[in-house]
Amino acid sequence: MSEIYNPTDEQQLADSFRAGEIPVAVYGLGKMGLPLAAVYADVCSNVTGVDIDPSVVSTIQNAKCPVGGEPGLPSLVKQTVESGALTATTDIDQAATEARIHVAIVPTLLDDQDNPDLSILKSLLERVGAQLKAGDLVFIESTVPPGSCRDVLVPLLSEQSGLAANEFGLAFCPERTSSGQAIQDITESYPKVVGGVDHESTTAARLVYEQLNQNGVIPVSDATTAEVVKITEGVYRDVNIALANELAALTDELAVDFNEAAEAANTIPFINVHRPGAGVGGHCIPYYPYFLINWMETEFPLLQTARGVNDSMPDFTVDTLVSQFDHVGRDIETANVLVLGVAYRGNVAETRATPARPIIDRLSKIANEVFVTDPVIDDLSSFGGQDLPLEEIVQADIDAVVLVTDHAEFAAIDWDAFEPLIIVNGRPSMSITNQRHRVYTIGSGLQSGGEL
Repeated sequence: MSEIYNPTDEQQLADSFRAGEIPVAVYGLGKMGLPLAAVYADVCSNVTGVDIDPSVVSTIQNAKCPVGGEPGLPSLVKQTVESGALTATTDIDQAATEARIHVAIVPTLLDDQDNPDLSILKSLLERVGAQLKAGDLVFIESTVPPGSCRDVLVPLLSEQSGLAANEFGLAFCPERTSSGQAIQDITESYPKVVGGVDHESTTAARLVYEQLNQNGVIPVSDATTAEVVKITEGVYRDVNIALANELAALTDELAVDFNEAAEAANTIPFINVHRPGAGVGGHCIPYYPYFLINWMETEFPLLQTARGVNDSMPDFTVDTLVSQFDHVGRDIETANVLVLGVAYRGNVAETRATPARPIIDRLSKIANEVFVTDPVIDDLSSFGGQDLPLEEIVQADIDAVVLVTDHAEFAAIDWDAFEPLIIVNGRPSMSITNQRHRVYTIGSGLQSGGEL
């Protein structure tokens, strides 16, 4: 049996890995996959990155970075490609044939019925499995429902490879990174969690990731435990945000600033109330609750409630705008509304599951005209509304603003330059205080009555 899967000398395996003697393939070179591949290459100098998009591969082969908004990534890609430590290809089969460590970081989302969809991952591992050799290691960084490695992926790899389950290693090593700080998160922000389908897989995964992560590695009992770690991190945030969104109702009924109250409550170490807002987006939080709700036999009423609360926030945001028009005796049907931000998170060029989409869809039905501005998203055509560059918003004929995304560029907006507006601020992290405008901030309530 190969020493990679079942190392008899841990130091020898670590040294061999760092010396580039163990070829690595990283499958998926997107926003999380490319930083991971680059970090692997920086450490072991023997990485093939694999992606099905020829333009992504071509860009990397030219020592350029196709992923934006990640500090340090362009220079690391340039350095590792030019040194030969990192190459890129669309040829899955060839990469799998040459590699001994296989790292999968491809999308796992939901189907039309909100069921976990592992089709991309399974399709990849069918091809990797066909080239798998005794002693190879497979690391899964893609988020999967608990039990997937044990019940789905081991049998799949064994069938495709013709190997017994104890002839290769499989470990779940979840990515714990945030857009905009991927390299830092991979290398030092948090310990890496690893869990294998057997003791040998866990040991090998620990040894490899100890070379990548300066903050250390947490080996857990098995792959299923590691899968539960990742899901717990995601659903915790969803439930916490839902709690904040629900408690934000105190703002109007009691005439208090809930955001102020939450900030004070959070001074106790065991309290960490998140911020309310216009909605929850991204490729993690809106999806992962369904990796339990629609996968397990156990019922999860709290997770379902949290999803319902967070999914309702785009409607709450629009309803709030309508009520502010009603308060000043105006009709939104004659109003032009500017939506600031379609990215799901500030300073991140990602729109998956963004709350801006349902907000714009509904505003398009009830307002006279909808303008859309986002300085980090190049193509706004799929959102409807009229694309309005940030530098032109002051000259535009607008009556109201909905702030959906707290991009840094929006902090520099000169609100004094506008005629009196109705503003709904869906991101309390960005303060809009201007006595000319009627400003309602979710969680804080009406902060300015304006000159309307």
